[in-house]
Amino acid sequence: MAESTEIKETDEIREGQPAPDFSLSNQAGEMVALKELQGKLVVLYFYPKDDTPGCTTEACNFRDNMGRIQSVGALVYGVSPDSVVSHQKFINKFDLSFPLLSDDGAKVAKAYGIWKEKNMYGKKYMGIERSTFLIDEQGNLAKIWRKVKPAGHAEEVLKFIESRKA
Repeated sequence: MAESTEIKETDEIREGQPAPDFSLSNQAGEMVALKELQGKLVVLYFYPKDDTPGCTTEACNFRDNMGRIQSVGALVYGVSPDSVVSHQKFINKFDLSFPLLSDDGAKVAKAYGIWKEKNMYGKKYMGIERSTFLIDEQGNLAKIWRKVKPAGHAEEVLKFIESRKA
């Protein structure tokens, strides 16, 4: 389902570089490909898991700011390893107004360098390092936010977009 083309696992991608290409299923099972979004400003935010406290805070923060985000010409996509069905439930439960993409197997998270070893209660596991990538109209990484704090993050992204438009 989450077929990706020409993705190489990397430790560090940098601002100004081309964004790693991807093709992922959204909550309706439709494919979304980065190359088809060329010419648009894309906010691609990665989060660990649907319907968990931090992820819900972040998603609702983007939802509550969608009017302003759209007014500056940006599209928002949330990405996690959760299934299409899980994404649909999350969207319905919190009335989210933007697509969620299913990164089954974390192939895209690996390409963006955010599939990291985590530690909770002494247990180590692999998971998403909450991060956001602003991809410009030419498909390049305009801004990268790593180790994002969920509350207020959408406003931070919006301020950056507005500052580059000014």
